Amino acid sequence: MYYELHGEGRPLVLLHGGGVHTIDLTFGPMLPALAANRQVIAVEMQGHGHTADIDRDFTIESLAGDIVALLDQLGLDRADFFGFSVGGLTALRIAMLHPERVDRLVLASTQYQLAGYYPEIQHSELPNGHLRLPTPADFQEMREAYTAVSPTPDAFMTFLPRVSQAPNTIGEWTADDLRNVSSPTLMIIGDTDFVRLEHAAEMHEILADSRLAVLPNTTHMAVMRQPELVLPMVSAFLER
Repeated sequence: MYYELHGEGRPLVLLHGGGVHTIDLTFGPMLPALAANRQVIAVEMQGHGHTADIDRDFTIESLAGDIVALLDQLGLDRADFFGFSVGGLTALRIAMLHPERVDRLVLASTQYQLAGYYPEIQHSELPNGHLRLPTPADFQEMREAYTAVSPTPDAFMTFLPRVSQAPNTIGEWTADDLRNVSSPTLMIIGDTDFVRLEHAAEMHEILADSRLAVLPNTTHMAVMRQPELVLPMVSAFLER
């Protein structure tokens, strides 16, 4: 599994979005500032970026296990986490199963149940051009990022359906699972995100120590494209 280390200080694990994102595509504009006073561990998970796909099901559970194994390999007992979309689901699952490994938790465009997505998104029933859907330009951006660094650059259209089903693998996560998260948590969503506003508000109420930010005029794909809004909130939240 490919990862990069940047900076020095308290560790922060960055987990990119699905849809065949890479470190740079999700975090590129923010990475230098995040690494200015901490050690950033930026990961490319199974099948993404420089990391090859392998012969196993693509599930949030397996991705979470990979990241815990990476922490073990790096000799890190605890870290802060910042995850977007599938990366957020992965970070959240680690916080549920291994709360002792997570200090502060930033979840961008992340739900904890299948019902957290708008039904049309979950079942891919929205017509082309709907405001919530990724645009052709979004898919082209992901394809270019994938082919530039992937060990299997021709496999984009094969891998994309696999990773697109990842949110459906969260299964029966419950409110009790969410209550097991003991970390201070910052949630960020767009007002036109895949995640329902009501669901984000529900998570905010269930989590013991949480903050919720809703970005205006922002789709799912646009959440991480606004470092001028996201970075100040995240940096302030991660400071002790």
